[in-house]
Amino acid sequence: MPRRKNLTSAGTRPRRAATAAAPADVMELNREISTRYPTLSKRLRQIAEFALKHPNEIAIESIAVIAQHAGVQPSALIRFAKAFGYEGFSDLQRIFQQRLRESRPSYAERIAAMREELHGQRDHGPQAILTRFAEANIAALQHLCEETKSGDLDRAVQILRKAETIHLVAQRRSFPLAAYLYYALSKIGRRAHLIDAIGGMDQEQRSLMAPHDALVAVTYADYTPRVVETVAFAAQRKVPVVGITDQPLSPLTAQCDVVFYIEDAAVHDFRSLGASMCLAQALVVALGATG
Repeated sequence: MPRRKNLTSAGTRPRRAATAAAPADVMELNREISTRYPTLSKRLRQIAEFALKHPNEIAIESIAVIAQHAGVQPSALIRFAKAFGYEGFSDLQRIFQQRLRESRPSYAERIAAMREELHGQRDHGPQAILTRFAEANIAALQHLCEETKSGDLDRAVQILRKAETIHLVAQRRSFPLAAYLYYALSKIGRRAHLIDAIGGMDQEQRSLMAPHDALVAVTYADYTPRVVETVAFAAQRKVPVVGITDQPLSPLTAQCDVVFYIEDAAVHDFRSLGASMCLAQALVVALGATG
């Protein structure tokens, strides 16, 4: 059976009983959505995706406006709320409003403000471009520190510490993370294996994984099929998996023992790996420092 990230006991059930308590906050709801997403109807999946991408709109807009923007009927939003244990849509909306009151400006809001500040500037030379990327990466690193849970870091390091061999898989844009992890783990004396699929031999490379090992997998939208297949293979073999991806509806979520959601900086769709690389370095240094 595929494994999923450690959640509450309710998170291990495919459907919520009608009498069970509804998620108390947006983070818990997001986890419940990612767990139950494959079992939802097409319409409820559509609402789930909208809620994950536009939490502020869920908090402040009327049900009619939200329904219009999500491309559904208002009655579908009510069904969605009840499917997750709420008495009605207003109860679900309340937890999004609470999140909005308590949260700092979001990563997306910081980036939007930075772009607005730089909009219209005449200087588009190399120095101006460097400034844009630097500011965006600063915001992404701040977001990484605010959103990453110490418990998840502890569990990830514990998994890596117990592993006889740490297998690494990433493709395309995220491949530099796997390459760095291979280099850094080797430098601290840990046995590492890079599943790089050279010569199309990823199946042969992944077959070396065993339950006493661990896998670190990295993929972002559009999710690389080879990475997703390797994670599924590891789950079948009961190999512990540490995932690095971008959102709760990533195909990695349900099959990882620990998963980190990273929002790397992007300037005009040129995406950085600054926050992802920072997380990778932190995991390796923490592993080396704790033996």
